[in-house]
Amino acid sequence: MLEVMKKAVKFNVELTVEEQNLLSMGYKNLIGPCRAAWKVFNSMAQKEKAKGNEQHAKMIKEYRLKVESELSDICSDVMTVIDEHLIPSSTTAKSLVFYNNKM
Repeated sequence: MLEVMKKAVKFNVELTVEEQNLLSMGYKNLIGPCRAAWKVFNSMAQKEKAKGNEQHAKMIKEYRLKVESELSDICSDVMTVIDEHLIPSSTTAKSLVFYNNKM
């Protein structure tokens, strides 16, 4: 769904409310599992560190950093889509408010 909406955005036409919601939900569905994984890895690393298992904590931290990098890439992608396509093609105040709230 997200890939289809990203292609639609590149036509540089104003999205309908339904299309805005589909794009928003697409990114939300992409970010949700990453956020959940980050929380799990962060909790696991703290527990392992508290137990004195520095080796395990270090490995878990490396996984968490990979998830952080993935989240950062997703966020950069959505910001690019908003800045380069959605805001310039917006003609209504309602659309601009929607995109600025997402930033």
